[in-house]
Amino acid sequence: MDSPTVLCIDDRPQVLELRKATLESHGYSVKIALSGYAAMKMLEETSVAAVLLEYKLEGMDAEAVAYHIKQQFPNLPIILLSAYCEMPGRILWLVDEYVMRSEIPERLVPIIERTHRLGPRSDQRRQRSEAAA
Repeated sequence: MDSPTVLCIDDRPQVLELRKATLESHGYSVKIALSGYAAMKMLEETSVAAVLLEYKLEGMDAEAVAYHIKQQFPNLPIILLSAYCEMPGRILWLVDEYVMRSEIPERLVPIIERTHRLGPRSDQRRQRSEAAA
């Protein structure tokens, strides 16, 4: 059986290589993209089980990347990574999970496994929509 592929998006090559090594040590195949634009092109050509998206990106920001991914691949889980404690609500609506960088790698692998198995948290999104109405 092929190992699930995770797409990691970050504009810092050293961080991507470290994440790649960590995920590969847990049995994942990993694709890396240095920008949102590169990630969108890669997603057109490659099937992935989940996306790890760094919040702070140059060029196409994380909100735009998440929006485009959900438009083209609505069932593809997106895990947002950031050093910030608080995230704008508009991006949290687009992603399936949020992990602070200080919690990596302890929480990252279990979250990838859970999102890959369960798919996007559509019930929680619906609850958030109803609460906002």
